[in-house]
Amino acid sequence: MTIGRHAIKTPPHHGTWNEFLDVWRAADEIDVFESAWNWDHFYPLAPPYDGPNLEGWTMLAALAQATSRIRIGAMVNGMHHRHPAVTANMAATLDHISDGRFELGMGAGWNFMESDAYGMPLGELRDRSDRFEEGMEVIVSLLANTSTTFSGRFYELTDAWCEPKPVQARIPMVIGGKGRLRTLRTVARFADQWDMTFPDEPSDWEELDQVLRSHCAKVGRDQSEIARSVHLGLDPDNDPAADAARAQTFFDAGVDIVVWSMRGALDPARLEPLANAVTA
Repeated sequence: MTIGRHAIKTPPHHGTWNEFLDVWRAADEIDVFESAWNWDHFYPLAPPYDGPNLEGWTMLAALAQATSRIRIGAMVNGMHHRHPAVTANMAATLDHISDGRFELGMGAGWNFMESDAYGMPLGELRDRSDRFEEGMEVIVSLLANTSTTFSGRFYELTDAWCEPKPVQARIPMVIGGKGRLRTLRTVARFADQWDMTFPDEPSDWEELDQVLRSHCAKVGRDQSEIARSVHLGLDPDNDPAADAARAQTFFDAGVDIVVWSMRGALDPARLEPLANAVTA
């Protein structure tokens, strides 16, 4: 019996295309892993910061063709990296390429190093939060409605459309973040899944989950409609049984999905022992 739900993540830095491809193909063959993720960054998030980092969306288009079962996405995409109308069109196209296996991970953005270097200003926290909330409204509307007209601080759309619509009736929206006041309110309004990265203890997650529940009550959203996930690190020296036991503490707290973020060697042989441990 599988303990909880499981996904893998391969941060697309410090590796080669063929290494990432081999891991995703292996995960596609292991039913325990329901989804696979990369990210939407342009610089590595671990030193050396001037090392290689493959672009996430381009990878996803190819990985969609290289796999047949596993669901795919980037966790998460920075709202300021591209206009939300462009993101909506990219998402719909990837849903067709993957035959309805795409999930859209979104966040407000946080990485000043790459954002400043590329001239994509993040802005103050309030601006980021406002832009994120507006952008989510634009994306959801374009993917669902025949026509979208929107007027906000950051985005203006007039009789805009996005065709073709996705294969799925609704592309699952996965929002990552820990912001109590704004991010979790945006989760309550728009998300099908909320992700928290690398909590130290289940109690850290439980505290924010209560905040999310409060936001859901305020906006009239049934909190049970939102799946909960956490990132846990998958280190090459870890004992798979210990990893499975740690995951169980989060499942016991109420987490639905553990996203195993691979660190170190991109070796597909690391996946089977973990799968065996979580089904033992």
